[in-house]
Amino acid sequence: MCPLVSLCVSPVCPRAVGLCAPWRGEHGQPQPLTTMGPFWGRGPTAGQGDGNPKESSPFINSTDLEKGKEYDGKNMALFEEEMDTSPMVSSLLSGLANYTNLPQGSREHEEAENNDGGKKKPVQAPRMGTFMGVYLPCLQNIFGVILFLRLTWVVGIAGIMESFCMVFLCCSCTMLTAISMSAIATNGVVPAGGSYYMISRSLGPEFGGAVGLCFYLGTTFAGAMYILGTIEILLAYIFPAMAIFKAEDASGEAAAMLNNMRVYGTCVLTCMATVVFVGVKYVNKFALVFLGCVILSILAIYAGVIKSAFDPPSFPICLLGNRTLSRHGFDLCTKVVVEGNETVGSKLWELFCTSRFLNATCDEYFTMNNVTEIEGIPGAASGLIQENLWSSYLTKGVIVEKRGLPSVSPPDTPVDMDQPYVFSDMTSYFTLLVGIYFPSVTGIMAGSNRSGDLRDAQKSIPTGTILAIATTSAVYISSVVLFGACIEGVVLRDKFGEAVNGNLVVGTLAWPSPWVIVIGSFFSTCGAGLQSLTGAPRLLQAISRDGIVPFLRVFGHGKANGEPTWALLLTACICEIGILIASLDEVAPILSMFFLMCYMFVNLACAVQTLLRTPNWRPRFRYYHWTLSFLGMSLCLALMFICSWYYALVAMLIAGLIYKYIEYRGAEKEWGDGIRGLSLSAARYALLRLEEGPPHTKNWRPQLLVLVRVDQEQNVVHPQLLSFTSQLKAGKGLTIVASVLEGTFLDNHPQAQRAEESIRRLMEAEKVKGFCQVVISSNLRDGMSHLIQSSGLGGLQHNTVLVGWPRSWRQKEDHQTWRNFIELVRETTAGHLALLVAKNVAMFPGNQERFSEGHIDVWWIVHDGGMLMLLPFLLRHHKVWRKCKMRIFTVAQMDDNSIQMKKDLTTFLYHLRITAEVEVVEMQESDISAYTYEKTLVMEQRSQILKQMHLTKNEREREIQSITDESRGSIRRKNPANTRLRLNVPDEPVGDGEEKPEEEVQLIHDKNTTTFSSSSQSPAEEAESGSEKVHLTWTKEKSVAEKNKSKSPVSPEGIKDFFNMKPEWENLNQSNVRRMHTAVKLNEVIVKKSQKAKLVLLNMPGPPRNRKGDENYMEFLEVLTERLDRVLLVRGGGREVITIYS
Repeated sequence: MCPLVSLCVSPVCPRAVGLCAPWRGEHGQPQPLTTMGPFWGRGPTAGQGDGNPKESSPFINSTDLEKGKEYDGKNMALFEEEMDTSPMVSSLLSGLANYTNLPQGSREHEEAENNDGGKKKPVQAPRMGTFMGVYLPCLQNIFGVILFLRLTWVVGIAGIMESFCMVFLCCSCTMLTAISMSAIATNGVVPAGGSYYMISRSLGPEFGGAVGLCFYLGTTFAGAMYILGTIEILLAYIFPAMAIFKAEDASGEAAAMLNNMRVYGTCVLTCMATVVFVGVKYVNKFALVFLGCVILSILAIYAGVIKSAFDPPSFPICLLGNRTLSRHGFDLCTKVVVEGNETVGSKLWELFCTSRFLNATCDEYFTMNNVTEIEGIPGAASGLIQENLWSSYLTKGVIVEKRGLPSVSPPDTPVDMDQPYVFSDMTSYFTLLVGIYFPSVTGIMAGSNRSGDLRDAQKSIPTGTILAIATTSAVYISSVVLFGACIEGVVLRDKFGEAVNGNLVVGTLAWPSPWVIVIGSFFSTCGAGLQSLTGAPRLLQAISRDGIVPFLRVFGHGKANGEPTWALLLTACICEIGILIASLDEVAPILSMFFLMCYMFVNLACAVQTLLRTPNWRPRFRYYHWTLSFLGMSLCLALMFICSWYYALVAMLIAGLIYKYIEYRGAEKEWGDGIRGLSLSAARYALLRLEEGPPHTKNWRPQLLVLVRVDQEQNVVHPQLLSFTSQLKAGKGLTIVASVLEGTFLDNHPQAQRAEESIRRLMEAEKVKGFCQVVISSNLRDGMSHLIQSSGLGGLQHNTVLVGWPRSWRQKEDHQTWRNFIELVRETTAGHLALLVAKNVAMFPGNQERFSEGHIDVWWIVHDGGMLMLLPFLLRHHKVWRKCKMRIFTVAQMDDNSIQMKKDLTTFLYHLRITAEVEVVEMQESDISAYTYEKTLVMEQRSQILKQMHLTKNEREREIQSITDESRGSIRRKNPANTRLRLNVPDEPVGDGEEKPEEEVQLIHDKNTTTFSSSSQSPAEEAESGSEKVHLTWTKEKSVAEKNKSKSPVSPEGIKDFFNMKPEWENLNQSNVRRMHTAVKLNEVIVKKSQKAKLVLLNMPGPPRNRKGDENYMEFLEVLTERLDRVLLVRGGGREVITIYS
């Protein structure tokens, strides 16, 4: 029994039901059980995010096994069809038991080189523990060149107190980062890439790529720093005679040293790159030797400190007054010496005087001050710690002086740089020292980079890393105190040990000999440089193989064994840049920036994952908290600006540029990162805020639902519709591009996926920012209705529908084409949605076209809430329409004051801040022309034919007979009074009673026509609608005038027209005649004024309220817009969308 509070997982063991015996094939041979490696990764989405199927499985080394094998036995037959996605528990546990993870980094390349003829050695389980696998590698990477070459100088300049604060800040930063890194590293296996992998999988490819490249640059510059340290030790302390460039005077020594560093640094870099290229196995074999040198050197320092307490070493310092003298050029610290019986000047005398004789002319300061000699290493028991407690910052070119000694300085006497003083080589201040010192605490990622070599990575990484940081922090803090307690201040401030005969300053404290430190530091810096040149190319290779930075993909290739040749070449070139800088003190702050940025994002990753509480965030390391991660992130950011604010800005700019490049040009990756979770949380919060109410008129913009049609190949039929969408939206607001496929979801799901992918590609090509949605419905009518009702989420919903005009509605035998369109118009009206219908959409311009001139004409017939004013304004923001001018036309009736209308409209546009030409068009009263009657007759005859196509055979015969009889009766009818009466009663529908059964039959047929055809009308062209009142320009006064006109006596012209009328005209529905008359007259005016316009925007009349005239509605719209190239019919959504107020 399981306790109620515990989680009990009981795997179903096939052995319990007699299934563990090997099953036999058709020939009776035993067959092995199927081992499913990539669990949950075998479905259609396996590895979709990044092309790496390993990350979709619970095992880092899962392999693709054979498909198609059945489950064993009949008791599991219920699950056999799901085998591809849901393996048996026994197979899962078997995969876990056989789990091994090959070591990352260089070890697999070494094994590949050692394997002959492609024979692979059996994989052995990793055996390294915490001490050998994490602790010692971290020690080796943390202890480095700064400890031996610069820490004594930092203590001498900043003093013990400020140096202690500096070390404490830097070590706290790395300790907090190590806590965050331990949490991330124990939340699953960390493959090759180390910190890059952790950041990219936690914060996404954009952050991962940006920070990964910054970390790569930091590692590369670290290699340059180690090489410069190697050359400095070689030329300054081991073989000074090897210098190629010699200084003629003291002022040229610095320049000569830099040139020597450049030459020898380039040579050493070439040698190291060659060693790494030939085989990293040699680097790995000597790693233990390099580590031994570091540990031996540190032990020698502590031994020297202990010895100095009772027997300090003898390193005398010569002072002139309180000025420190360099030992290069004299041996005795005295002004005169006795040679025989004669007193003459010493070698020191010769350096300050014109000759050795006592009557020679000497430097004034030399004459006024005495020479004294003090011990450079007084020892730990000397009480020197109080003197070195506080800072002593220097400016460049200042002589290093001892505080507390008397000194007489001559007034206004410049210091000669050729005199044998110890000068400060640079201006120093606290923030500079932080930047120089920080690289000495980096290297904490060494353990996480070797996670594959560890026996238990999730236990070893936190323990080993934190212990290594604690050890190194203790060494650094104790070194600060011990250096200040044992070494004279002037010696500490002497960066290159000129006062102690050119010895390495820290070496003077070591026991048994300074050469222990010199040789040990030389080999340790060599080893650190080799390891940087080994690790940096592999980091770049890991980034390149992820494919998130397109232009870096070439660096993912290498030799046959996987050695990153091209990445090594690029690393050497970047490293050469650091070597050409040639100054250790200039390179150190650069790599400090990159490392600090990397550590900052490690802390951010841990904080984001902790705060989001994602289900997969289950680190085994429990001693972390988001506040610690946030504190570490803040400390890293502060240290970046403390070190160098301009370097910090440059590093952040580089990271930002890489981030934006990956965002726009990089490959799409889905790594389950925390930023995606953060985006979801932010989106949820924003959506909940949007639910609070509709947007204010000032914030209203068209949120488009674009209905498109796809062909049989699932390609969009009219891509110009998406081009127009891009021009209208300009990347702002919501855009949903949707389509409908006929059929069932089970049968047509693959077609829907292909259609969705096709639409996405087109959206990307047309730069339409938005979402794609494809639905499958039994008929197009219902599918479009579902899209209109349910697209969007919460407050983020569409308020405007954009469709294309169904061009071929006349040719289609199936009347559903225009039926769907008209129902779409009605549904948008019912849903208070605006509707845009693009007619002749194939003639609309693409995004690459440019109109150098022309007009966008707006025909404002009825008020639609301001949509007609707003749309041209939005279009003119796009470069396609930018040079087009806006014209607004409105229609005046007989009773309207045209001049006043123009003034009012001009004032209205002025308050709207819209620039446009205004014109008022007067519609003169005229009789209905014969052309109008002919158009109406053809329309009604066509409607009758369409109706008959959907009747049964007997009904069709009866209907044709009734139409024939009615036509014959109308021809025989000679009563003109009756005819005139019909013409004068326009509102009375003719034949309403007879048409009702036909309408019922037609509606029944609508419900049964659900034939699938992917090439048949889909939403776009079968779904488009209209606006406002049925009567476009007919006002109430106009209607009254029309009725009065009908009561008045018939004019002679009217009698003439009446007698010329054909008999068929007598039975026409006069409501249709009036609508056709309006469409014809309005079209004549629009064509006359706007035929050459680049785009015509026009109020779209609504469909008839009773459904009997639906078939005629399409004809009215055709007549209204004929002979116009590009037309956008606009129907408002029932609310104001533009305002004159601020």
